[in-house]
Amino acid sequence: MITAGQLLKETVIGLCGLALVVFLCAFVGSEPISMEGIVKGRQPDAQIFFQVRIPRLLLAVLVGSSLAAAGAVFQVLLRNPLAEPYLLGISSGAGLGVMTAVLAGFHWSGWGLSGASLLAFVGAAGTTLLVWWLGGFTGRTAGPGLILAGVIVNVFLSAVMMLLASMIPGGQFQTTLFWLMGSLSSYTDWPVWLGSVGLATAGFGVLFRLSPQLNILSLGAAEARSLGVVPERLFPAALAAAALITSTAVSLSGLIGFVGLIVPHFVRLLFGADHRRLLPMCAFFGAVFLVISDTVTRILVHQVQLPTGVVTALAGGPFFLFLLVRQSKKIYGENF
Repeated sequence: MITAGQLLKETVIGLCGLALVVFLCAFVGSEPISMEGIVKGRQPDAQIFFQVRIPRLLLAVLVGSSLAAAGAVFQVLLRNPLAEPYLLGISSGAGLGVMTAVLAGFHWSGWGLSGASLLAFVGAAGTTLLVWWLGGFTGRTAGPGLILAGVIVNVFLSAVMMLLASMIPGGQFQTTLFWLMGSLSSYTDWPVWLGSVGLATAGFGVLFRLSPQLNILSLGAAEARSLGVVPERLFPAALAAAALITSTAVSLSGLIGFVGLIVPHFVRLLFGADHRRLLPMCAFFGAVFLVISDTVTRILVHQVQLPTGVVTALAGGPFFLFLLVRQSKKIYGENF
């Protein structure tokens, strides 16, 4: 069992490591920049570093940490190693909320919040409940049936978003499509960005507070009840917090998949399944994973800006198939 001192030490090391990765990746791109130019304020080095790459990498940190932590929570709540916000359609629900806000002209913002982020949360929470209901209706809330329900919902909501995107004026269609594929272009609405940091931090704080109960729930609902944990109370709080941090990420970056699938499994191999340790480490490694993925998009194809979601999908697709086959063999036997 990890102690508070050990957790604090690992947190400090993780923050330092993350800061180093962000700093190094800020120098990588199609346009070379130098430390000397940045220190002396020489253009365009300083402008690229402070106004383009650092804001973009900070956004990657927020989105990557949020999606990875949400994925870890969905996996334990749904008792399914394949669960993650994108595959379950929860990211699509949040994305549909954002597009609805845009088309409806719901551009309200204040106190660091926005109408898009509000409708993103409504969409994410509603989709979470819908997928859970469909999984329960089929009697497979902990097996591939749940993932199937999520995939169906994801496809349907993606089609609805593409329909809405087609209604957007031609000059904005390409930008909207790029956003739907997962984009980390520099975000300039800093009050809303800081408000999103606050929302994600609050959601993560709730999940960390619930981490001892999540540990017990991982033993099974019956065992959890015998140990004093009431799943009927834990589920709404944990699902709401996970939907909050997912919707916060989607409202800023669009649909970026597989971060919540790859990172939690990797972290469990390194640090175990104790959620008091798992959640912070997922946040750190999720941030690092997306920072590196975004850096790859800047150097993979010269003169062409790739959506970050393309890189994460290329990495996550084969990993998902591997987990799907392994999980199916576990449930249906080696003859699968």
